[in-house]
Amino acid sequence: MARITLITGGARSGKSTHALKLAQTHQRKFFIATGEALDDEMTARIAFHRETRPPEFQTIEEPEHVAREIEALDGHADVVVVDCLTLWMSNLIRVHIGDEPILSAADALATALAKASFASVVVTDEVGMGIVPMHPMERRFRDLLGWTNQKIASVAGEVLLMVAGYPVRVK
Repeated sequence: MARITLITGGARSGKSTHALKLAQTHQRKFFIATGEALDDEMTARIAFHRETRPPEFQTIEEPEHVAREIEALDGHADVVVVDCLTLWMSNLIRVHIGDEPILSAADALATALAKASFASVVVTDEVGMGIVPMHPMERRFRDLLGWTNQKIASVAGEVLLMVAGYPVRVK
């Protein structure tokens, strides 16, 4: 496994399952969950993920300050799974009016991952392969996540595209 692995793909393509599989060989395992329980459906999803995540992972729930958590794990972790940038982007868009703070957060995350002394597996969605969204907010989300994915991919040693449960090596 590369020191930084970015896993992207469509919904239900097996990204999270593969991320956990890649992390299994390490001793001190951490999981940074970015989802927030803002409605009943998301509450149920988070509960399901908590119940099904292997117990040897120490979970950190952090919806916004992921780079800070990566930095704090230095010297304490052998691997961290960040799941996922897509929900992280939704959280950042909800709290920031302009794009600059969001892109700065993406730069900070890329820098923190590159400087970390441990391996990392970062999960994200590929949202740029479809049509151009109709609404400005949807286009903003697609653009910001696409730029963030590029920033993380640039520091990653490996980029995988998940297709129907199978990883395709991109980088």
